[in-house]
Amino acid sequence: MQRARRRTATYAAALAFVLLASAGCSGGHEPDVTHSRAATLHLDKPVGLADEPVQIRISGLAAGEEITVTARATDADGMTWTGRAVFNADDKGVVDLDHAEPKTGTYRGADGMGLFWSMTPAKGDPGKSWFRTNDPQEAASYQVRLTVQAGSRTIAERRLTRTWAMSGVHRKELTVAHDKLRGELFLPPSHGPRRAPVLLLGGSEGGLSSPLTAALLASRGHPALALCYFDCQGRPKNLAAISLEYLATAARLVRDQPQADAQRLVVIGGSRGSEAAQLMAQYYPDLVRDAVVYMPSRNTNGAYYRGCFSCGRGQAAWTRNGKVLHLIPIPLDHVRGTVLAIAGGDDPVWGSLSSAESIAQERNATGHKHEALLYPKAGHAVADFPYLPETGGSHLGGTRTANARAKADSWPHVLQLLEP
Repeated sequence: MQRARRRTATYAAALAFVLLASAGCSGGHEPDVTHSRAATLHLDKPVGLADEPVQIRISGLAAGEEITVTARATDADGMTWTGRAVFNADDKGVVDLDHAEPKTGTYRGADGMGLFWSMTPAKGDPGKSWFRTNDPQEAASYQVRLTVQAGSRTIAERRLTRTWAMSGVHRKELTVAHDKLRGELFLPPSHGPRRAPVLLLGGSEGGLSSPLTAALLASRGHPALALCYFDCQGRPKNLAAISLEYLATAARLVRDQPQADAQRLVVIGGSRGSEAAQLMAQYYPDLVRDAVVYMPSRNTNGAYYRGCFSCGRGQAAWTRNGKVLHLIPIPLDHVRGTVLAIAGGDDPVWGSLSSAESIAQERNATGHKHEALLYPKAGHAVADFPYLPETGGSHLGGTRTANARAKADSWPHVLQLLEP
């Protein structure tokens, strides 16, 4: 009798355990039970220019459901770069990346393009690595793969094509031997309205300046010349005694293209190139209308010899009519249009933010003030178009976030300056 009672008690305890375990399972604590099996990944531009933002929206989720969204791209060296963010769906089962703030991830705060600029390499420190891109003639675009995961299951996936040069854009290589210039000229299709031509000047890195930017501008209808003014075949090895006449020859070449509006030439220069852009706008107002200067200097600086900082002492970087230019500050009163200065407040190279502020206080030939866009937390890496992975800028100041958002904010202002 006593043995039977013990057996009954054992059965009861076992039954209670089974019922309790069943109740726990039905409560939805196992992630795969409650996660969606599929979702819809909406993209407004599955194919678009690399400098265009993309609206990313995921629908078909359960209210409050947690998902992980990942962006992957492979650079020209075969390195995989990844951006990732974890979100909770809203009460309609939607995650809109323009407005949703990630719980965790490679970026913080609501940012529709955060997955793109916050990508990190599979190996190495992103602050010391570069997302190396192909030249536009080697590859007209690159791919980004977007995936949405719920628990361990991939519930949505799409690919984006990020394009440098749209169909119909023509590239022409310029040589000193044949054209008296070293550069790459990008021309839009022959049909369409004439638009502002653009001359692009790099900084102390030398070599060919910004072919990707030139390709993107040509894709928007602007004839664009990425120029080398030193450290390339047929040009001086160092930034020393560079004549404005050489730059003016380049400006006339891009201005005279059939797709160009000859009255609206814009010179874009970064860092040391900012000096040349200001000088061109000041001394050639009949040729240059506007200038965009990234991380600018307010003065002309001395010659620069790479790897030998004492070599250029006493020498000028720029000449005009055979005479050296030592200007403190660079005058801007003969400029026909606007000098737009763009700078960060955490620039360890030089005080570009104070220079930009000074530029904005100057007036052009008609008495209008020039303009500045100031980003206190950005560094010396705020030039050009946005949305590539922010990399290689640890020695140039600013944070990845601040530099990325400075580019995203300033680029539309640059494009607007190019319009009538």
